[in-house]
Amino acid sequence: MPSAQDPFYVVKEEIQDSIDKLQSSFHQWESNSDGGERANLSKEVVAACESIEWQVDELDKAIAVAARDPSWYGIDDVEIENRRRWTSGARTQVHSMKNTVEAGKALNLTNHASVNGMRRELMRLPNSHQADTSNQYSANDNDDFIESESDRQMLLMKQQDEELDELSISVQKIGGIGLTIHEELLAQEKIIDDLGNEMDSTSNRLDFVQKKVAMVMKKASAKGQIMMILGLLALFIFLFILVFFT
Repeated sequence: MPSAQDPFYVVKEEIQDSIDKLQSSFHQWESNSDGGERANLSKEVVAACESIEWQVDELDKAIAVAARDPSWYGIDDVEIENRRRWTSGARTQVHSMKNTVEAGKALNLTNHASVNGMRRELMRLPNSHQADTSNQYSANDNDDFIESESDRQMLLMKQQDEELDELSISVQKIGGIGLTIHEELLAQEKIIDDLGNEMDSTSNRLDFVQKKVAMVMKKASAKGQIMMILGLLALFIFLFILVFFT
């Protein structure tokens, strides 16, 4: 089983936390009927979806690298397939929420345009006895609208700044994890290079020893033959003396 300290599971846990937060915001968006608040939640959900999609894409790239040689990373093909299945499911889940929110935004824009068209048509109807009062109300409404719009824009900017800060923190974490993986790979590569050099050196030494042993064996064999010839010669002389001189 892969270790809990595997960088994949560290990043997976962070992405899963982000998805859980996204689901909470998405449920708020679904249950909220206020136009302004719903628009803010829409932007928040879409921004979170794009951030998570980017993180899942980066995790897929890491899986593709590990798939080239799973044994090198201490995993097998089954684990690779499980990781791909998880990223695919996460991407599908996030994509579904993003499409739902964007479809809701498009529907709201269409309804808003229809309402504005009806208001413009109503404003064209003659009503001279209320012209002054309507103008006064319109001026007040315009001032209130401008003030409300300014407050809303400030709130949106603040939320976007917070989202960018969170995204920056996530990117830094992923970058740090990627750097750690890179450093570990470099260290392992150096160990393998050193091991290869030691194996080459040992092989050269073994060849040298084998040659020396072969030479010693060859010399020992020649000396043995000489000693055998001398021994046979001495035996022949002894037998010759024994037969002819006794």
